[in-house]
Amino acid sequence: MEMVHVLAVITAKPGLCAKVLEAFHANVPAVRAEQGCIEYGAAVDAEGLGDIQTKFGEDTFVVVEKWESLAALRAHAAAPHMAAYGAKTKDMLAGRVIHVLSPT
Repeated sequence: MEMVHVLAVITAKPGLCAKVLEAFHANVPAVRAEQGCIEYGAAVDAEGLGDIQTKFGEDTFVVVEKWESLAALRAHAAAPHMAAYGAKTKDMLAGRVIHVLSPT
C-alpha cells in the first residue's frame, strides 16, 4: 500500500486540553523519528474566520499525520512511546476518533 494519511480527532475532558497537548508535544520527537513518518503534528481551530468554518471546539485538537505505508502506521501504533502516551492521557480524554485515508 502506498502513503497513508491520518486525521486523529482528540477531545479532552473539559479544561484538560492543554495538559493533553503538553503530553502530545513531549511525544512528538519520538514519533517523528519513527521509520516511515512523513508528517506528524497537532492543529487547533483557527480564529477569526467566522462562518466559513465549523469549529471542533476548545477541548479538541486534530493530529495530522502522513506515513510512508500502512506498515509504518501499524508500527507507530504499536510503538512503546505511543503506549506510554496513551496511558498518560487516557483519563484526560473524552473521546478519540481516528480516520485513516488513502490518497486519490
